[in-house]
Amino acid sequence: MQKAVKMVWEIRAASRVSYIFSALLLLWITLWSFGVSGVVASGIGDGGRWWLLLVFSISLFWTGAILCNLVHVTIAGVIVLVLAHNGQDAPPMPSRPLLRSLRHAISTSLGSICYGSLFTAAIRTLRWAIRGLRSRIGNNECLLCCVDFLFNLVETLVRFFNKYAYVEVAVYGKSFNCSARDAWELFQSTGIEALVAYDLSGAVLLMAVILGGLVTGSCVGIWTWFKRRDRFVMVGSTSMILGMILVGMSLVVVESAITSIYICYAVDPSLISKWDAEFADQIAETLHQRLQHRSGRDIPAHMVGVQLPNPAPEMV
Repeated sequence: MQKAVKMVWEIRAASRVSYIFSALLLLWITLWSFGVSGVVASGIGDGGRWWLLLVFSISLFWTGAILCNLVHVTIAGVIVLVLAHNGQDAPPMPSRPLLRSLRHAISTSLGSICYGSLFTAAIRTLRWAIRGLRSRIGNNECLLCCVDFLFNLVETLVRFFNKYAYVEVAVYGKSFNCSARDAWELFQSTGIEALVAYDLSGAVLLMAVILGGLVTGSCVGIWTWFKRRDRFVMVGSTSMILGMILVGMSLVVVESAITSIYICYAVDPSLISKWDAEFADQIAETLHQRLQHRSGRDIPAHMVGVQLPNPAPEMV
């Protein structure tokens, strides 16, 4: 995460993309609120009204996920370009890389982003929940078998719906399912999956989002308590949700940098070593320890992070 923040900080325009999409998301929430208010105030029966509210809720979360993943793909494309064109022997950086990556995200890759946004977050959350449940089961063999079955099922879904697919979408312009499958097979063939399995960056970023929402909701809620006490709960909860949305959108650039680092190291470790040789050595050492722990035997150091025959990734 430290290196990802450093990389995002070096790309000054990266934060501007999240600000623009945050404004778009707030605009969409405003329009969505008018639509929900119209449904609530309409004379539709309770059954039809609840179905409409369900559709509106899905549209809210889906649109929010699409906007976040548009930022994800845009930043991933820029970061891969920076890493691929870093070094003395590297080709020159294309002009306006951020604009080129953004145009690629909202045109060629838009369909893949919309499709992946439906399932990725839900499957990732389900995977975290099942892994946490497995650690608390104990010696109940029957329950352990059921949880293992669910875990294997979710692991199969992860092969086709994971956040690392967006980097492949940004770089190669492939379909989402193909990108997710290729990214997961790339991790397994190079051993990077052993690092990804213990990656806690997503949980840390989620805690930051929740903390941002709590701080925002608490500050606005306290102010509302003294001004309009009868609307304290409504205003405070709404402010908390808005705070979580804005903080989450701003942290997408960090998550995108983390996933891009994993993909670039799996494709070609020299991409990371040219950017930060000490960091590349730390990744190789940690990967060797994880693989050694997982297999229970010694693994030759030269087998860790084996380069694939793929050339350094370039923008399509």
